[in-house]
This record gives sequence, C-alpha cells and structure tokens, in this order.
Amino acid sequence: MEDVVAVPAGSTRRTGGAPERKKNPDSPTTVAASSMAKEFPVFPKELSWLSFNARVLQEVEDKNVPIIERVRFLGIFSSNLDEFYRVRVADVRRLATFAKGSRKKEHFSTLLASINEKVMQLQTRFGNAYNQVLKDLGAHNIQLINESQLTENQRAYVEEYFHREVLPELEPFFIDDRDTMPLLNEARIYFGIYLELEDGSLRFAGLEIPTDILPRFIPIPHRDGVREKVYIVLDNVIRACLVDVFRHVLPIEKAMAFTFKISRDAELELGEHVTQNIVDRVAKSLKKRAQAEPVRLVYDAATPEVLLELIKKKLRMGRYDSYTPGGRYHNSKDFMSFPADHKAHTYRPRSPLPTLPDAANIFEWMDEEDRLCYYPYHDFRVITKLLASAAIDPKVKEIRVNLYRVAKNSRVIAALINAVRNQKQVTAVVELQARFDELANIHWSNELRDAGVEVIYGVPGLKVHCKLISIVREDAGKTRYYSHFGTGNFNESTARFYCDFSLLTSDRKMGEDAYRVFDFIRQPHLQPDYHHIWVSPHTNRPSILTAIEHEITAVEAGKPAAIFIKCNNLVDPEIIQALYRAGESGVKVRIIVRSMCALVTGVSDNIQVISLVDKYLEHARVYVFHNMGDPSVMLSSADLMTRNLDHRVEVTFPITSPTHRQTVLDILELQWRDNQKARVLDSNQSNTHIANRRSKKTMRAQDAIYRYLKKRV
Repeated sequence: MEDVVAVPAGSTRRTGGAPERKKNPDSPTTVAASSMAKEFPVFPKELSWLSFNARVLQEVEDKNVPIIERVRFLGIFSSNLDEFYRVRVADVRRLATFAKGSRKKEHFSTLLASINEKVMQLQTRFGNAYNQVLKDLGAHNIQLINESQLTENQRAYVEEYFHREVLPELEPFFIDDRDTMPLLNEARIYFGIYLELEDGSLRFAGLEIPTDILPRFIPIPHRDGVREKVYIVLDNVIRACLVDVFRHVLPIEKAMAFTFKISRDAELELGEHVTQNIVDRVAKSLKKRAQAEPVRLVYDAATPEVLLELIKKKLRMGRYDSYTPGGRYHNSKDFMSFPADHKAHTYRPRSPLPTLPDAANIFEWMDEEDRLCYYPYHDFRVITKLLASAAIDPKVKEIRVNLYRVAKNSRVIAALINAVRNQKQVTAVVELQARFDELANIHWSNELRDAGVEVIYGVPGLKVHCKLISIVREDAGKTRYYSHFGTGNFNESTARFYCDFSLLTSDRKMGEDAYRVFDFIRQPHLQPDYHHIWVSPHTNRPSILTAIEHEITAVEAGKPAAIFIKCNNLVDPEIIQALYRAGESGVKVRIIVRSMCALVTGVSDNIQVISLVDKYLEHARVYVFHNMGDPSVMLSSADLMTRNLDHRVEVTFPITSPTHRQTVLDILELQWRDNQKARVLDSNQSNTHIANRRSKKTMRAQDAIYRYLKKRV
C-alpha cells in the first residue's frame, strides 16, 4: 500500500481569519468561579478530547501491542476523529456562527483554529504510524499493496474481480459548474476523478467507493514461492481499472483518482415535547442530519488544485469549516475490521469468568446476597438470563427496563417480548436520542410496541441514560423487587470489550428506588424520594458536591480525607471547582479519566490524574469518598459533565456489601498502580507513560484484574 502523505502542521488552513495562537495550543484557560473570588483554570474540553485520541494513537505506535491490534487502533483513532468533528467541532462551529459580540466570536474562532492545529499535528503522527504499521505487517508476512505493486497474476485476478464484483456497483457522476453535487453520505469515501481527454480537454467526476456493499480489504493471491497473506484495498482495485469505470464511453487519455470524505453536523433538531410522535420527528430529523451542512472536508493532499477548489465550491463550505489535507486513504475506521490471519497477531482472548451456576435459579441466587459483576471479565449472559428467567417465571408480574444502546441481535429485546407473551406487564424506556443509534432504537421501539410492550420514549428535555432493570415478583404473598443497577448498556456486543460494573440485588429499599425512577420517567412532574440512590437531574449534583464538602470538612478538622474518582469525562466547572477546593484544603484526590479532563493538574499538589488506554475500553464510573474511614463507594451511569448531572436521567448507586466494596476499591488500586498502560495527565495533557523505575515488577491493570477476579470465582 502506498505511503500516507504526512502533511506538516503549518499547512493547515486557518478558519475565518482567526488570530495566530501561542506556541502551545493546549494552554489552559480560566473561568470565573461562582463562589470564589478568583478565577480557576480549565483545560479546553475539545483539546482534552484530542489528547485522549492521542493516547489511542500511542497504542498504534507501541510495538509491544500485537500488530493486528495496532491496525485496529488505527481504525479506532479514525472513527473517534470522525465523531469528534460531527459532534464537538460542529457544536463549536455553531457557537462561532451564532455568537453575539466580537469577543465571543473571536473566542470560538480561536478555539476552532486551535482544534485544527492540534488535529494536523495528530494527522502527521497518524501518517507516520500508518507507514510504520505497513512495514511491520510486512515483517509478519502480511502485505497490503497498491495497484502499482501487483504482479502479472495478481493484476489479472484484480481485473477479473473488478469486472465481476465492483463495476456493477459503481455510478460515477460529473462535477462541473453546471451540475449540482449529489448528496454525499458522510459515512462513505469518494473519489474525486481528474480526467484528461484525448482532445486535451479536462473533465471532473466523483464516485462513491461502495464499502457498504463490498469489503474494504480484499485478499488476493500471494507471489509465487512466498508464504504470505496479501490484501489490496477496494480503492486500489478501482484505481487499477479506473478508465473502465466510465464504460469506455469517453475518449480518456489519462485518469487519476483522489480520495475525499466529509463530516456533517450530527445535531438533531427536535421539539420540546416527547410524545408518541417523537418517532416520526426523530426520523425526520435523521433525514435532515443526512443533509446537514458539512463541517469538515478531508482530502488527498495530492489532489490537483482545480479539482479540489471545485469540490469545495460544490459542497458550499464556509469560513468556520475545517479542511484536512491527508494521505491517499481515508475512512481508516475500516481498519477495525482488518482480517486477523493468526491468533499470535491479536490479543489472546480470555474466557469470561462465570457468574451464575448453570443450574441455579437466578432469583434464589440474588436472594443469597448482592451480586457484583465487572464486564468483560465476568460473563454478561447473567443479564440476559435474568430477563429470560423473568419472562417465564410465574411469580414475576412486572418488568421495567431502560434501553439506551442494545446489540444488533439483542437477547434482551427477545426476552422482553417473550415476557409479554407470558402475560407479564413490561415497560421499556427507549431513548430515541442515543446519538448514532437513533435508527436502531426506532426499530426496536416499534418491535417492542408491536409485541405489546409499553414503550416510553423518555422525558421532555432529558435523555434517559441510566442502566436499570426493575423486576416485581410475588412470592408467598409478598412483593419482592429484583433490581439491576449498572454503569453500562444492556448490549451483549459492547460488553465483550467495555469495562462496566453491574449490581444485582434483591434489597427491598434499593428495589423501591429503582422502581421509583421509572415512575419519575413516566410522570416527570413528580420528584420521588429515594432511599439510597442519587438521581439526575435532581440529586446527583448536590450529593456529589456534599460528599466532596464532607471530605474538606474532615481534613480541616485534622481527620484523614480522600477522594478517588474514575470516569469517562470530567468537564463540569462546578465539580472541578469543588475538587480544586478539596485539593487546596489538603484532601488527597486521585482521578482516573478515560477521555476529556478539563481539570488542570498542578493547581494543587494533592490532585493527581491518570488515564488508561488498553485492549478494553474503560467505561465504568466510580466515585469513592473516604467518609471518616468508612468508604462511600458509589457506582454511576453519570459522568462529571453538565449534561449528565443536569440534563439527563442518571443513577448513582451505593455498594453496601463490605466484600463488594473492597472488590471495587481493589480494582481501582490495581488501575492506579498500572505502569504499562497508564499515562499521567499533566498540565499540558502530554500523555507521558508512567514508568515505575523503582520496581522491576510490571503492572498491567487489565491483566491483573482478570487474575484478581479469577481467584474469587
């Protein structure tokens, strides 16, 4: 495969004439404190997110990572960046466009310029890492070649494949001043085609590369006498036969193809009221999303200027849009499905640890004690068995469940439908605004409703993001509650590589709390009282702030105090301000954050922040407070973001079992001691790997956690 062009950062186009930035684009800014006389620093969350994606790129660059896993991390990096532009950059672009006042416009324009500068730096690293990965694939006898590297036999194979499989799927369109550009799909990649005709005139065309129909990576015969796996990308199959794309109806002298892709604004425009017709409104809004304005154009830096300017003109891109010159290949997210030819080239899969004995009655099992599971280390089938058992248990009268993202072939959905067949009352809260899963959730809501499930589409103005199951069971004349509280979705697919906690309990007070959350979702004008849990948008924020304040009070009284947080994102200004106060007061604050962190380390020596990126995605949210020596261990569906605390239905729940509480604390400590995959988030978020030079013993948390939990089976 041809080398990716690594474009220097200085070649980026600045947006809207934004002023030049300081040398360090990652410098923290400040915001006014609501209850403090001084301002306090925050790291721009968009730049912090790019720092997270740089940690993903570090996995590509790490030669200790198996080669196919490095290829897949290339795909993850690319997919992440696509979503970043569709969501976060699109939001900043809207703010820049509609901001009132020159200072606000300048702020958002400057932020856009900083984002583009940082992206170009990452793109350069990506290109270098990509080229190195190609070389390392070759060292493992895996070849990814381009059309110019084909042997005679390989070319014959490619040409036959092109005419048989590819050509029937190709529909080129011409691009000139007279024609309008067809609506382009942001999930696809396109060729901009430069045609020089025999009479010397030029024509320009576009072509969608049909990766939704055909595989991106096509195996082809290896060279004679060489034991190797050889692949060619679909793009290069088309390039090898480019003239034939036009079915020989044009007298073409020369044809060249250059890849480009776009990212569109992913915001959905919905009204204020959530009613039955939200399905229609989400569907209509999704159609608008497909036609939304492009916010980014990524293109081959070798594209002729005349063709590039024509594409820009046809896309009607504006002053706040982003232009990213790159290499020959785009949609590198396809690398996530790169063929794995040998187990030695991937991480060794581990069998999930058993949770529920095969012959056990799950309700009796939950009656014995609370059960704590940690996926993907534990077997997620305990959740599907809980619902499948509830569906056929004559004692079960009612099932309530939140559905945010579910698997493509969901056993969860199947169990709920079967429960209706068995005369259970089933209520499913389906969040139709789960970003990028809207179409799937519309489909599942229709399936459930048609089967007789009561489907609730959420709360006006709030996304329902909590992870609850509430099962009501009549046993010996008594009403019993069997509940699930979790940090992750009911999705069998993602549970194989997302790290999330589940608490399964038959505790009555906890069960009543879970049941009341569904009452609130059904009747949001109510604000139920809860025994043990914290619920956004009402009690999560004040409860977290109160817990932080208790630690500050303790340390000021000369007592031990500590806070240990694990989350995906820490960007809420009020929470950050409270943590700064805690650190300044002497509270020891440790934070493990996967993605965005707007808190700036260095403000207090008592605050330390690390991040973990490894083979599993760290998704769990855990909030631990020393609590005068009786640790308060809270698990949550909520990150420390304003939207999670104020604009969603989220649940934070306690771990009361001393055994399970210690398990959570031990897992956090193993993660904190990681010296292989942990990075320090310093004031510039430069992602320095932690190196424990005082000890020869290595600690890789995700491996250590599996061993730790296996001993407890």
